[in-house]
Amino acid sequence: MKIIVLFLQVFLLVLFFGACSRETKPDQDPVDTEFKVQSLAKGDIDNVLDIYVHEVRQLLRELMVKLYKRNPKQLKISPFNDIDKNVSRVFDKYHDWSFKQLDYKESVDAVKMTFDDTYHGDRVFSFIVGLSSMLMASYGDKTDFYMLDEVDGQALYNSARNIEIAVWKLSNNRDEQGELFLYSNSLPDEDAYLSYERLFGKLIANQDTIAIIMQSKNKRLIKKVFQSMVTAVFLPI
Repeated sequence: MKIIVLFLQVFLLVLFFGACSRETKPDQDPVDTEFKVQSLAKGDIDNVLDIYVHEVRQLLRELMVKLYKRNPKQLKISPFNDIDKNVSRVFDKYHDWSFKQLDYKESVDAVKMTFDDTYHGDRVFSFIVGLSSMLMASYGDKTDFYMLDEVDGQALYNSARNIEIAVWKLSNNRDEQGELFLYSNSLPDEDAYLSYERLFGKLIANQDTIAIIMQSKNKRLIKKVFQSMVTAVFLPI
């Protein structure tokens, strides 16, 4: 009996320290790979989620750097005229995704600002903050997962469709002068340059794959949505 009580006490402590160590900074990746006592409260699926959310964030960092290099004018508009500083304030600092620069908008609302003629701020920043906050929301704003955590497969699936819509807008939406709001893949008179397409493809595949995994784990059927890109609307997360 004493052994059972001791085991329960240890288990509760593990959960307590795990909870204390995670949700304070939802925008940061866990970087310490050494053994921790809270790892005892992780299952195989939790480790998979850790890997997937880390991969998403790495891809978004890479995308932000590439977009600034492709759109140097946006960097000049930014309060920080340095790529690394802009990347750092999105991915390396504590925040709740509410930036004054974006009128405190996040997720799909921030993505929409990127393609709004009335917005005169840094469109790379609005696009990446919008995508990042949306994708993190699909993981329940967590970067470190434990056995009692649940992630909604439908939210993950919806986020993948929203990426597709954002990519379509990036390649097709134009401002009042007929120019693309942001340049990414090559224009008709340029050499083929599809690195953005590959990055977005990895992001979409990542979300679709983990959505299937969570559907199997949660035994909840994902409702598939089919839309024309021209009239597609962003899905709720």
